[in-house]
Amino acid sequence: MNGFFDVLRKSTVRRGPDRLFGGICAGIATRFNWNPTAVRIGTLLAFLLPGIGILTYLIVWILLPWQDGSIVLERWLRPRDPR
Repeated sequence: MNGFFDVLRKSTVRRGPDRLFGGICAGIATRFNWNPTAVRIGTLLAFLLPGIGILTYLIVWILLPWQDGSIVLERWLRPRDPR
C-alpha cells in the first residue's frame, strides 16, 4: 500500500496553501497557474452535475497530498499508536 501513496506524492498537484475548504481548487490553480477563483467557480458548477462533482471532489480530497506530502487516506489507514 505504501507504493500507492508514494505514487500520489510524486504528483505535481498538491493541495494549495491558499485554501478555503480542502485546498483542492487552490492546488489545481497553483499547478496550472490559473486563477483560484475561476477554478472554484468551475468546481461549483461541476457540483450541479448529478453526483459527479461532489463525488469527484471527495475522492480528490482523500487522495491529493498536502504540501508536506501527507495524504488523508493514508492517515485513516495507518494503525493507531496504542499509547
